Amino acid sequence: MALLNKKKRPDPEIPGSSLADIAFLLLIFFLVTTTINVDTGIGLTLPPIPDENIDPPPIKERNLLNILVNAQGLVLLDETPSSITEVKQKVKDFITNCEPGNPCVENLSEDPTDAIISIKTDRQTPYNIYINMLDEVIGAYNELRDEKARALYGVPFNALEETSEQYQSIAKDVYPKKISIAEPDEGNS
Repeated sequence: MALLNKKKRPDPEIPGSSLADIAFLLLIFFLVTTTINVDTGIGLTLPPIPDENIDPPPIKERNLLNILVNAQGLVLLDETPSSITEVKQKVKDFITNCEPGNPCVENLSEDPTDAIISIKTDRQTPYNIYINMLDEVIGAYNELRDEKARALYGVPFNALEETSEQYQSIAKDVYPKKISIAEPDEGNS
């Protein structure tokens, strides 16, 4: 009979407060140990898709600077071997040809607004070479715009508001960035 008189004890409960603490610690652990890949890239604005019925405007050969980078990372500027460190100065010379104060060289662009930089690579071109070369070309435009902003307004180009008339004047009217990046060649070079 002693067995029948035994009182049933309630089942033990798991304390809820410590469960929340454990969940919080696990959350913090996974936030700290998980790597979050932040994809970054090159900020380029693509032109609108051209109308197939309209022929592209004619481009004079002299207004086009061809930059070729082969699979070994060698750079050719208008079929002349060059190093990546020479690209920026040669692009600046090409763009600013025939400006007041610069002698007008026959095989360089007629006007900064007509100058087009064409970049073509091989599929096997090392990525860092391509990025360094593109950085030099964009750097040339940035330096020219900065020089013009300092001459006209007394401030660096990056200090101008993007929506201001001065910014738009230099970026679109004086030194428009006309860079053509062609599809890479399959090539076995």
